[in-house]
Amino acid sequence: MTESVYGPSWYADTRVAAPLRDRVAYDLDVDVCVVGGGVAGLTVARELARHGWSVVVLEANAVGSHASGRNAGIVAPGFSERLQRIIERVGFERARALWVLSTAGVDYVRTAIRETRMAGVSPVGGHLSVQRFDSEDRMLAEADLIGDKLGTEVEAWAVDQVRDALKTRAYYQGLHFPSAFHVHPLNYALGLAAAAEAAGARIFEQTRALEVDAAGVRKRITTAGGLVRAAQVVLAGSTDLAPLCPTVSGSILPVAGYVAVTAPLGERLLDAITYSGAVSDTRRAGDYYLIIDSVRLLWGGRIAQPVASPRRVAKLIARDIGNVFPQLGEVDITHAWSGVMGYAVHKMPQVGEVSPGLWVATAFGGHGLNTSAMAGELVAAAIADGDDRWRLFGSYDLVHAGGHIGRTAVQVLSWYTRIRDTIDERLAWQRALSRQRREAFAARAAEEARRNVAEQAARVAAEETNRRAAASQAAAASRATDASRAAALQAALAEAEGERLRALEEARGVGTERVQEASAPQHLPADHRPAVASSDLANDVAWPAARRRAREATERANRNAAEQAAHRIAQAVVRYAAKIDDAPARESTATTPTPQKP
Repeated sequence: MTESVYGPSWYADTRVAAPLRDRVAYDLDVDVCVVGGGVAGLTVARELARHGWSVVVLEANAVGSHASGRNAGIVAPGFSERLQRIIERVGFERARALWVLSTAGVDYVRTAIRETRMAGVSPVGGHLSVQRFDSEDRMLAEADLIGDKLGTEVEAWAVDQVRDALKTRAYYQGLHFPSAFHVHPLNYALGLAAAAEAAGARIFEQTRALEVDAAGVRKRITTAGGLVRAAQVVLAGSTDLAPLCPTVSGSILPVAGYVAVTAPLGERLLDAITYSGAVSDTRRAGDYYLIIDSVRLLWGGRIAQPVASPRRVAKLIARDIGNVFPQLGEVDITHAWSGVMGYAVHKMPQVGEVSPGLWVATAFGGHGLNTSAMAGELVAAAIADGDDRWRLFGSYDLVHAGGHIGRTAVQVLSWYTRIRDTIDERLAWQRALSRQRREAFAARAAEEARRNVAEQAARVAAEETNRRAAASQAAAASRATDASRAAALQAALAEAEGERLRALEEARGVGTERVQEASAPQHLPADHRPAVASSDLANDVAWPAARRRAREATERANRNAAEQAAHRIAQAVVRYAAKIDDAPARESTATTPTPQKP
């Protein structure tokens, strides 16, 4: 096994040690013959060997030398076909069952790594699928479908969260799959081959199957070194199955994918990416990348039909990296390679029994690690236990891909999808720009409204302050006026009280004089005046009458004096009240008091 078998890939330079395996040099008779030493074929071999079946794997080159050892190593649920398209074709319930199988493939890879303690696989958790156009509703609907309806752990990331992890304005919302992960794919394939051999399977490299005779109970597989007879044959190759089963190979389109690895970027890498998991975008021909070796960036994408040279791949990938992360500056590419993937027309795996005893597990497209593990486990379970879950793929038949015309159509389609992606991005950019302008206008309008409200509030506050100051001054003036009026009224009452006392004194004096006058003896003629001392009758009549007249005179005097005093008091009160009422007016119209005439 030489370096040229795996090509100029970073995976080839960092692969674990693996044994050199023999070619077929004699006839073999086994229960199952697996054609293809990729992840799907190795999974079938491992599982059947664990069930006690005798298994032979025929690999034309070396284990994992094709797409299984050249991809980005992303292990995530799903298929190459979009989930909504699957639902439209087979209905939700069947689509959910297919999705469950895809997640079982993720679990199988994780479990195989753990159980066999694979060396050099280095799984890193997390997969982030990002949008290159702004569509929060689409992202939330996808998260609801995958999370709530299909039961897969998923997180909806907003624009700010995505751009905090991936510091570029090329991305908007994203879906994060915490249970997904990425691995060293070539080391995983080598580890899986070692696990299959440990279970009892035999693997032959540099042994191409030249012909398959699937008729009869015992199938015959012809190789350059010998004949293999088996009760069951599993075709787990990809685009190289043409001479073995035209029905299968004719349904597969070869599509090239490109991958490159940068030179160590050092601290610059943290200026662009702080997320440790794998990243892919949702375009039809999108990019995917991840951090390897702590300081390098592995980047893939640009699917096409013809295979480009490593030099051209390096140039294209370097330009793509610069378009997304311009802060990285010019990057050097140390490794660049391509890999050919097998796609069915409907972009779903071809899994199942083609004819009695002839099985197929192929066409995994650009979503291969989980689906190839899933397909291998399904076929092994069908052969060993009669499990018929593979029939869930019955809606995706072997559809002829059109031969050379189909290959040309693939290239045209790749150009078309790239143009469509570019148009969608530009439209999204224009929508985002328009929205930013609307938001900026709304922000300016809001700021203007806020400023107007603040100014109005300031005016109202100033007016309220002035009003309160005026009210306080008026209250102070009112309190001073009330005090002045109270003092004047007190003086008027004191004067009136004096007048009343003087009037009473005068009344008392008048009354006394009148009593004395009334009680004095009358100067009557001698012949008419009775003798007071000599006549009791005279005393009985004269004194009561005199006292009564004196009392009446006193009462009249008191009443007159009281009326006069009350009249003077009323006049004094009116006079002083008039003076009090005139005082504020004089104070408000003159700064100095006006002298009063005597």
